[in-house]
Amino acid sequence: MPKNLVIVESPSKTKPIEKYLGSDYKVLSSKGHVRDLSTRGKYGLGVDVENDFKPDYVTMKGKKSVIDELKKEAKKVSHVYLATDPDREGEAISWHLQNVLELSDNDYDRVVFNEITKGAVTDAFNHSRKIDKNLVNSQETRRILDRIIGFRLSKLIQSKTDGTSAGRVQSVALKLIVDREREIGAFNPEEYWTIEAIFPEFSAELFNYNHKDFKISNEIEANEVLKNLKNVFEIESVDKKNKQKQSKPPYTTSTMQQDASNKLGFNAKKTMQIAQKLYEGIELEDETVGLITYMRTDSIRLSNDFIGTTYKFIEAKYGKQYIGSVKVSKKTENVQDAHEGIRPTNINRTPESVKRFLSNDEYKLYRLIYYRALASLMASATTINTTVILDNNNYQFKATGQIIDFDGYLKVYKDYEDTKDKVLPPIDEYKSKVLVSQEINKEQHFTNPPARYTEAKLIKEMEELGIGRPSTYATTMDIIKKRGYANLIEKKFVPTDIGFEITDKLQEFFSHLINVEYTANMENDLDKIADGNEDFVKVLREFYDEFEPSVKNAFDAMPKKEAEKTGEDCPECGSPLVIRKGKYGEFTACSNYPKCKYIKASEREVVEVCDCPKCDGKIIEKKSKRGKVFYGCNNYPKCKEAYWDKPTGDKCPECGSMLTSKKDTIKCSSCNYVK
Repeated sequence: MPKNLVIVESPSKTKPIEKYLGSDYKVLSSKGHVRDLSTRGKYGLGVDVENDFKPDYVTMKGKKSVIDELKKEAKKVSHVYLATDPDREGEAISWHLQNVLELSDNDYDRVVFNEITKGAVTDAFNHSRKIDKNLVNSQETRRILDRIIGFRLSKLIQSKTDGTSAGRVQSVALKLIVDREREIGAFNPEEYWTIEAIFPEFSAELFNYNHKDFKISNEIEANEVLKNLKNVFEIESVDKKNKQKQSKPPYTTSTMQQDASNKLGFNAKKTMQIAQKLYEGIELEDETVGLITYMRTDSIRLSNDFIGTTYKFIEAKYGKQYIGSVKVSKKTENVQDAHEGIRPTNINRTPESVKRFLSNDEYKLYRLIYYRALASLMASATTINTTVILDNNNYQFKATGQIIDFDGYLKVYKDYEDTKDKVLPPIDEYKSKVLVSQEINKEQHFTNPPARYTEAKLIKEMEELGIGRPSTYATTMDIIKKRGYANLIEKKFVPTDIGFEITDKLQEFFSHLINVEYTANMENDLDKIADGNEDFVKVLREFYDEFEPSVKNAFDAMPKKEAEKTGEDCPECGSPLVIRKGKYGEFTACSNYPKCKYIKASEREVVEVCDCPKCDGKIIEKKSKRGKVFYGCNNYPKCKEAYWDKPTGDKCPECGSMLTSKKDTIKCSSCNYVK
């Protein structure tokens, strides 16, 4: 009989860990959380606000049998090891398990490992500890905050608007999307022109006049410049500089999600699902092992063991000159350095060597993580950058070139960076100090509005502003889409009418709480609680005493949204006709529903374009809030598929996404394919 019971979160971890530890250990899974806040008490919060925010926990649905089994097995052994994930959430799960299993301090130990490999797991058991109550308090405070804000604001939103929910992080992220859309709507494009000189082997662009910044605002000014130019250019200067191009640090959760989106086309949710699988364990030829370290982290630190092993790997495979220095984080605020950056668990386990054991998507993400970590410990690349300044009647033109002199980390990372050489001819060796252009061209341009947020850009913005944590980014993206507050159109967030409405209402009554600064400061308070430098009851009390009066005021003062009247009366009962929302968008119906079920015949024909590639619906022509035509699925909000350009119904031959048509050009809605 095993002498010890080990409890982990995920069932997929049990077999490899049990194998590493041997016959004296039995490993079982809690299958995640086992308890959560009840919905009893004031406002259904499951929190006794008047009694120092004491939480009321209940067994989660479907977890009674799990707890019963764990209790049964715990009684058979002499010691229990709580081996849940190495973060605040995992610490809280261990604390809940200690409580439901009624374990005294002598009955259990807490073990933490950052990777599921034999070395890491056995080492963790040699350095066991007790549950860190500060970490538990921090997680518990976050959960209580999210419950209070979520329940109270969601109830308000449901009773006063067309929305369904609001939240501490989600509502601030939505505000970023809405604010950006308003910036785009208010943007006035400015005209400008560029002038380019074409030579046999390169081109140069006008940038100065009399060595001062120079801007051409219209075609009249452009033509005036062209009149003053000849086709003969004097070589004013040739400047060559050696520059160091450094590799990036290993991935954090945020940077991994951003690169997986930009380089692989994965959304945040998909990225985290695949990373979870790579962390928990992949069945190889003769073992099941975790391929990467824990994937919820905002640290870039690497263990000394990994650094040493990787340096030996680099020297053996590429040469000593390719060994670089360790990256040190310049950002310390809001960084939880409890574990490492995301890296492979074994640098010798190359992506190519394990490819046959992985799905295509697993291989792509593992390869991205592997080469990012490897490159982070390799030498900088060296480039020779050349800048040529040409003069034509006191107008200065510039041409630039770059040659990679030493590839350094690009030896392994060139697939993920644009590093093409741009070669200039040896202009400094020309005996003649003049060059003759083949032609000089003018071109009109307009300034562009700020770009809408992609998932990657929104995650980056949230991280830089200190909103949320590594574990929350993917969930936040998912909630905003599921609630119908924003659509992803061509992979960019476009807020819906409801998204605008909810943001405006929350800002009208809660601008002092639902904002970037307040949310970031709350994250700092949670960090202080985790470090034992702040009292969690004090943090909750200060928040609640400011929040609850604002909620009560909003319930009283916020008007309930009424259906928009059309100005017509129902021909069947005489009640006013109103605009309602349905499967195919807005329609006109009687305000006396359900007593009167009159619906006005559609004034606008539903234009079906093609089958929806994501469900059994149809892509139909729609109009945005501002009247712009776009194309979306008629199963909205269940299906969020949407495009700005008209879909053709055909798939891209390169990536399989929908092809779209605009101005006689067929292009892919996801990749760079153009037909």
